[in-house]
Amino acid sequence: MRSKIADERDARACLKAAKAAGLTPGAWARAHGVDGRSLNAWRVNLSRRGTSRRAASPAPRLIELVPTAAPQQVEPRYVVRIADAAIELADEFRDDTLVRIVRALRAC
Repeated sequence: MRSKIADERDARACLKAAKAAGLTPGAWARAHGVDGRSLNAWRVNLSRRGTSRRAASPAPRLIELVPTAAPQQVEPRYVVRIADAAIELADEFRDDTLVRIVRALRAC
């Protein structure tokens, strides 16, 4: 039985040796008693996450994001229409003020 690749370091060494020998990974594996399916699985997995190790990649940089202007907030407005009359209210309207306005409208 052919030996399977033990870990990432083993896989990288085998793939490097195959490349240096000018052989495909499969041909190199057959010639060296390595399970070709195992080596191919490692080749695919390593290529998916990139050929360079994470430690070799540059460290992430932090970038400070500063807003250029204060966001404009739109206040909610409510319009109550009764016949030909309309009352426009902001979100912070006072209940007692609305009661006085409705009473005044009823009197009309």
